Amino acid sequence: MINVTIVAVGNLKEKFFSSAQNEYLKRLSAFCKIKIVELKEFNELKNIDLIKEKEGEEILKHLSSYSILLDVAGKEMSSEELSENIEKLSLNTSSLTFVIGGSYGVSENVKRACKQKISFSKMTFPHNLFRIMLLEQLYRAFTILNGKSYHK
Repeated sequence: MINVTIVAVGNLKEKFFSSAQNEYLKRLSAFCKIKIVELKEFNELKNIDLIKEKEGEEILKHLSSYSILLDVAGKEMSSEELSENIEKLSLNTSSLTFVIGGSYGVSENVKRACKQKISFSKMTFPHNLFRIMLLEQLYRAFTILNGKSYHK
């Protein structure tokens, strides 16, 4: 069973996002060992480069041997392609880390440390909503891999 970690800058404040997260974590536990690491936002620093640097230092502490950055400039994929990607990666690694950066993005150090960059869309999404979208797509990918009927 593969280990999946989501490293996210910021935390879920709204109860409905927390409820959705907990539901997907429960569903995903049938397919993988999954955990979420929430990191502090450094928005009080006011300097965007310094914010990205400080948040980046924290992100780097939690990366696995194969880390994937969720980035608007990354490669767009279908749900099926994400599923195939996870399947291929799981042949060579026992852990995947997905990184959701802060509101200003991530440092160049984080971009270099991640082996892959994936984009869900050219649109911008709130971080809390995006975390739920990532969890849903991971759940969809694992159900595709396991021949479940969730993905139609």
